[in-house]
Amino acid sequence: MMKSSNSHLELQQVLQTMKRAHLTHGPADVKLRQDRLLRSINLIRTNYQRLTEAMNADFGHRSSYQSQVADLATTMKMLQHALENLPSWMEATLIDPPESGMQTRIQHQPLGVVGIISPWNFPINLAFGPLAGVFAAGNTAMLKPSELTPRTSELLAELVGASFGPDELEVVLGDAEVGQAFSALPFDHLIFTGSSAVGKHVMRAAAENLVPVTLELGGKSPVMIDTDADITDAVEKTLTVKTFNVGQICLSPDYVLLAEDKLAGFVEASKQFVNKAFPSIADNPDYTSIINDKHYQRLLGLLKDAEDKGAQIISLALAGEAPYNALTRTIAPHLVIGVNDQMAIMQEEIFGPLLPIKTYTDRLDAIAYINANARPLAAYYFGNNPENQQHFADHTTSGGLVINDVMTHVSIDSLPFGGVGHSGIGAYHGEHGFKQFSHAKPVVIQSATNADTSRLRAPYADKQIALEALLKG
Repeated sequence: MMKSSNSHLELQQVLQTMKRAHLTHGPADVKLRQDRLLRSINLIRTNYQRLTEAMNADFGHRSSYQSQVADLATTMKMLQHALENLPSWMEATLIDPPESGMQTRIQHQPLGVVGIISPWNFPINLAFGPLAGVFAAGNTAMLKPSELTPRTSELLAELVGASFGPDELEVVLGDAEVGQAFSALPFDHLIFTGSSAVGKHVMRAAAENLVPVTLELGGKSPVMIDTDADITDAVEKTLTVKTFNVGQICLSPDYVLLAEDKLAGFVEASKQFVNKAFPSIADNPDYTSIINDKHYQRLLGLLKDAEDKGAQIISLALAGEAPYNALTRTIAPHLVIGVNDQMAIMQEEIFGPLLPIKTYTDRLDAIAYINANARPLAAYYFGNNPENQQHFADHTTSGGLVINDVMTHVSIDSLPFGGVGHSGIGAYHGEHGFKQFSHAKPVVIQSATNADTSRLRAPYADKQIALEALLKG
């Protein structure tokens, strides 16, 4: 474990030591890779209560169920999936050779030392989720967890130190300045999960050393509810995710596109859903707090800005309960109706329990609106017409698409998870993570009877005649 006082030079020294160890030990075999994955699973399993308590303390209050299902159980499932499938992933991919006797294959080779910068909203999942692919691919890693969840980060460093050698996994603690130094290190690959704004700085720093990057960013993931959709079903599924971790999720629905004549039904269904799921907000153990005062005030600022610019604000808290509470840093789910692009809530990723509603009269206008903005990490479509489903899939671009549900794709380990354009670069999860953190090296074994390079060997006179005959057809 490295403390925040460590300098850029000290970080460099740790990285170089890990790189030398990687070369000295040679490629990790399947048993060592599986052992690292198993140790990761056991780290979470044997310390799940301490990790839950640390996350709760960092958030002020965080639903234990939410922590355990999303940060712990889901992460263990990702690691277990890699553990079970690793032998087949490691097999070379055989390619049909162009000449008889020649052998051609693709060998998946470890990259070396991978840097991981993980965020605060899911501090275990977004640290060990990438590690499933990193360890499966035979790499070692340096991890920089978020300073906004200090208790969880410190506990993680303690547990990693007890489970892994310093040449396998190193945890670097520190603030944003340490994070900047970390992102400038000459890793063999760097994965960053966070905002698009910070992602630009990370990519710029990595470019100085030509470090390849995987950027898992966010953006404004839309929900389009088509005219034939079941409104109650769409509301329940959308608000289930919007209230999970109180919307502090990169995949959380960021706004809804809804036919004008469905608005009243959407509002009524939203009130019924929240009143049933959260009959109280501030003192409800199932309802998570906003991470800190800065983000709490930012979210209230988004509401005020929208209201000042003409939006209708509807708190979904039960009648008589305050819509927000500074003492507990809780904000009830809010609908923001009548939004426009001049409002800050439609310009930045919300990362909270606020849901803008934008109405349309023509479904093609809704699709055009999505396409007029930066490509999101995910898009969600509700509607039962197969042709309209396919039209939406074909005419919008997003990191992932879920039809008639929200965020389901992220828990399916056989699917790639990643963004596109403004929402990210690269993808991981399952075999896609194994490949993302491997070098796909082509290997050719020439047969004794073939000399394929002979066509490049001088003299060329006779070869020129044959070549020209080929070019002329």
